[in-house]
Amino acid sequence: MAEWWSIEVFSGDKLPASGWRYAYEDELTEAAITHGALYYEWHDTQHGVIFEVLFRTDEQWEAFRALPAVRAALDGVPDPDNGLLIYRGRGGAAGSPKPRKPKPAPGAAALELEEPRERPRIMRRRRKAIDELLREPRDPGADPERIAPDPLDPARILPDRDGPAWRDVAASDG
Repeated sequence: MAEWWSIEVFSGDKLPASGWRYAYEDELTEAAITHGALYYEWHDTQHGVIFEVLFRTDEQWEAFRALPAVRAALDGVPDPDNGLLIYRGRGGAAGSPKPRKPKPAPGAAALELEEPRERPRIMRRRRKAIDELLREPRDPGADPERIAPDPLDPARILPDRDGPAWRDVAASDG
């Protein structure tokens, strides 16, 4: 089964890794292709460069690594002490090219909010006041059931007791 291998080179104090890439890119690419590489890629990163190469077998990779041109390129990295990583697999983060979706923030944002306590009392008081207004006759001494509604006087229209509740509320606000 084919395996990816990565050569990751970091920039040094005085020399950038991009300069190393331009100096050795042709030799490494040619050596990989002539020794059986199925695919290769170069990546520039914030801290350096990555050369990824795909070989069918580990023996092909080992033969590639043993070439004098590859050894010379690896010896010529800008930071010889800490500037070279060679590993199996794709280079860098090698994750998905799309960023992950953010997770919910832990902490106070994830807590359940307490229900408000004052609102139900206010609603009960309002509903009680509305019910009292609906029970009171508009004209003191007159029976609301006997008064015929006048179509020209909206204040004299009686609420429909069988209709929806909003009609009763609208009629009592007049």
